Amino acid sequence: MSKDNLDHLFKNLEGQFDVETPNEGHQARFLEKLNAIENTKTIVQKDSKTYWKPLLAVAASIALIISISFGVQAKEQPKDLASVSPEMAETQQFFTNAIAFEVNKLKAEQTEETKTIINDALKRLNELEKEYDNLKISLQESGEDQLVIYAMITNFQNRIDILKTTLQYIEDQKELKQNNYETTI
Repeated sequence: MSKDNLDHLFKNLEGQFDVETPNEGHQARFLEKLNAIENTKTIVQKDSKTYWKPLLAVAASIALIISISFGVQAKEQPKDLASVSPEMAETQQFFTNAIAFEVNKLKAEQTEETKTIINDALKRLNELEKEYDNLKISLQESGEDQLVIYAMITNFQNRIDILKTTLQYIEDQKELKQNNYETTI
């Protein structure tokens, strides 16, 4: 706004300004009212916060329960051979122990010369384990179909066969080297 506009505005408002001096104690009464309003505001604010806290706690609890229930459902594992019957649980335990024993024997035979064949055998074992995981899903979907159970047992047998064949190959190679060494001497 320019100076002329301001002058014109004040001339139009002349006589409308309150220029009287307030009564004595006016400022003290005003401050008391102001403090009273501020105190009621803070009380109202505190009350509204206390109502929200329990509601937020309940909402957080519900959200936590829902997320846990979805997590439990997501972690549910597909059925395996042990879930079919106690006899199948023993069978699975037997094969699992036999495979672990043979893998340990295979790893104990690892040298620079046998490293490639052992790694190849372990890759084939991993492929069979992935196949077994697919068979577990099929078992769950089929409702314990006998063909799927037979395929799972065959999978275990194939893993043991791979391990035994690899170990036999390593033993044959050792004997061949030993015989060649003896004939050269």
